[in-house]
Amino acid sequence: MNVNELSIQEKVGQMLMIGMDTNCITERVKLMITKYKIGGIILYRKNFNTYEEMLVLIKQLKDLNKENKIPLWIAIDQEGGRVNRMPKEILNLPAANKIATKGGIEAVEKSAEIIGEMLKQSGYHVNFAPVLDIKRFKDNHAIGDRCYGEKKEEVAQFGIAFMKKLQEQGILSVIKHFPGHGATKKDSHFFLPMIKERMEYLEKEDMYPFKQAIKNGAEAILIGHLLIRNVTGIFPASLSKRFITKYVRKKYRYNGLIVTDDLKMRAIRLWYGAEFSVRKAFEAGNDVVVFRLHQEEERKAIETVMKQVELGKLKEARINRSVRRIVKIKEKYGLFEETEVKGIEIDKINEEIRRMRILCGLE
Repeated sequence: MNVNELSIQEKVGQMLMIGMDTNCITERVKLMITKYKIGGIILYRKNFNTYEEMLVLIKQLKDLNKENKIPLWIAIDQEGGRVNRMPKEILNLPAANKIATKGGIEAVEKSAEIIGEMLKQSGYHVNFAPVLDIKRFKDNHAIGDRCYGEKKEEVAQFGIAFMKKLQEQGILSVIKHFPGHGATKKDSHFFLPMIKERMEYLEKEDMYPFKQAIKNGAEAILIGHLLIRNVTGIFPASLSKRFITKYVRKKYRYNGLIVTDDLKMRAIRLWYGAEFSVRKAFEAGNDVVVFRLHQEEERKAIETVMKQVELGKLKEARINRSVRRIVKIKEKYGLFEETEVKGIEIDKINEEIRRMRILCGLE
């Protein structure tokens, strides 16, 4: 795929990933796929009631995109524990911390194999997992038991093992939440957390698992909505060009995908507004911008970004670099040659999950 053959609208669209509010395809979703040529859709449990409904929805989304030049990513954040997006027929895997504590590296790898197989055979391409934050608070904290452990070395070890198993199953793993949500008590879904530690400390501790994951082949990193004192200014890391350039691209010589956390989060919308935050995410150097907004907000945001490119305020060469990264990953993971999926054997998957639950003392 030659990126130079794409229009500005197609290029900008490839850098967008949207969420859905309903369990059916609305005119908003159709418009985003057919007109704005978006790069991906992220699905949640509210988007379907049964496994069969999930398969039908995924097929419908891909069919809508068939006339477009580049295949559509179908994404999810399936961790297990509190973050479980699968329909009710499928048992829930234990949280990451419980699996790591009870079963060690073998159990972590097995959980990733189960998730990877389940997602791949259901038609997904991307999983926003694993969590590489360090556990510093109780299990009910915003991150809590979603973390693998309290020590940076064990978080790196378990997280990298999980990431690699997903990749082996043909699922793009998006590690999160760089530079580390464990450094703050606040939940970025509702507040804009401030990290008060110095960058020297963050680099030594919270950023260590991410650094190790990059060395071990991380292909996508999610940037958190986290303010860092004296570093990101008035914007969180996810919207900070200085942070993304200095501490992701240059510091770690990382050339994979950089993905925003969801811009629909209350803190981002209240502080910066929908249109501004989308534009700022592009300017900051993100490759994939994730959001779920109202239709008119989305239209204005996309057209604002395209206008910035046309006026030269947002360099087309910068957009091209991101689109090349996206196309390269889509080619690597076989999206251009994808055949129709048939789904999983639910009983078989449930039996494997049940063994993990017994191991963790949940049954």
